[in-house]
Amino acid sequence: MGLTAVMAAFGMTAALTACGGDSGSGDVTLELVAADYGTSAANTSEKYWNVLAEGFEKANPGIKVDVSVYPWTDVDRKVAEMVKAGRAPDIAQIGAYADYAKSGKIYTADQMLAIRTQANFLPVLSEAGKVRGRQYGLPFVASTRLLFYNKKLFGQAGLGAPKTWDDIRRNASALKQRGVSYPFALPLGQEESQAETMMWLLSGGGGYTDDVGAYNIDSEKNVATLQWLKDNLVGKGLTGPVEPRELDRAKAFEAFTKGDVGMLNGHPTLMRKAEAKGIDVGMVPLPGIDGPTRGTMGVADWMMGFKQNGHRRQIGTFFDYAHSDKNVLAFADEYDMLPVTGSASAVMESDAAHKPLRDFLAALPNSQFYPFAKTSWAQVSEGVKKNIGDAVAPGGSPRSVLGAISSAATRAESAE
Repeated sequence: MGLTAVMAAFGMTAALTACGGDSGSGDVTLELVAADYGTSAANTSEKYWNVLAEGFEKANPGIKVDVSVYPWTDVDRKVAEMVKAGRAPDIAQIGAYADYAKSGKIYTADQMLAIRTQANFLPVLSEAGKVRGRQYGLPFVASTRLLFYNKKLFGQAGLGAPKTWDDIRRNASALKQRGVSYPFALPLGQEESQAETMMWLLSGGGGYTDDVGAYNIDSEKNVATLQWLKDNLVGKGLTGPVEPRELDRAKAFEAFTKGDVGMLNGHPTLMRKAEAKGIDVGMVPLPGIDGPTRGTMGVADWMMGFKQNGHRRQIGTFFDYAHSDKNVLAFADEYDMLPVTGSASAVMESDAAHKPLRDFLAALPNSQFYPFAKTSWAQVSEGVKKNIGDAVAPGGSPRSVLGAISSAATRAESAE
């Protein structure tokens, strides 16, 4: 079904709020804790939330919203501390929901949202927000990944955009011969190497989990993928002067904006930053063994409503307001993210001003996400970040490293 047809269907859906217990009538103040996507005081997310809260309060007399915004390095821990202390916020916008869902601390989507709001989420994101078949995590913003390349460097070397792993190897070799510092930047340092790893595993036909959602980290396909990286890129000196296990994503992105990188995996924010620095950016789907990868890695951040204060109805009213096209697109535009609803995606798809994001938007429906529904994922992710760089280092063994990560994942899963 196309977006137009989907939107027609949404237009016929009654905006009914699900039933369930709540605090009843009277003035209510909702406490909202959110993450900061900004990089300075000038673009802090607090500005967005304050404007949204002000508009919501005007539209809904009797409901106030108290906003607290924390850096990403602190926000998940802050919410966890609040919940443990018995003073959970009403609303949290953070990175994970599974722990709170499995402990019964948050509402399901259908307990809070109007039917129209819940039906408007992109299906791939609704599925990613489920635990044991019920949706608890409400997608807030999303992003996808593409392979970026420097068109100027490629043009000077007479290269075409890569479609396969062999193309990456050949292009990287040609770029190295021309003195490019990072022919292919491979950030497997601890900052976000779980993302870089997942992109490569997907392009090799594997991933962190199998078709039924069980961890499958040391599968033969995953071992083969990292072995290829070790032998064909890292081992041939095509990944730059910094060892992948020492290279963080931020440093790789910075090098790309300076024109020192030929290729790397990137997201929309990098596109904007690179273009602002005068880099002519090319973007293609992640190359695979025999051709472009059909699915890419998707990333989503989540909202959830806590039960503790009994404000189910008011929380749902706020979520319905926050997920209007105007508010979804305002945040996506500010931070170069992708909208999470069908209607806002349709607007972005048809608006020429959003043309640079269309390739990312087109990749979203077929994206694969981290195993968010597993409470063990946070621990497994940390294991990947700490150890995966060793798999491609000199003397490293992809099979041994993946095996150790897989064993730890099995233990963590058994402890759920």
